[in-house]
Amino acid sequence: MLYAVLALITALIAAFFFYSYVKSDEYTLYIIIAILSVLMTIVFGGLFLSGRVNKSDDIHITE
Repeated sequence: MLYAVLALITALIAAFFFYSYVKSDEYTLYIIIAILSVLMTIVFGGLFLSGRVNKSDDIHITE
């Protein structure tokens, strides 16, 4: 659950910095922070989704 919250927070940060980059006059630090935030969102989202997999139950191909 923590990874989902972190993914949401970093997605909001990425949106804010991308919006700030669009409004500003070519201030490249905003786009760099936005890109890094998007990458962190992908990482946290992947960690959240990988934790939801049931590793104790064997699934057969015919099920």
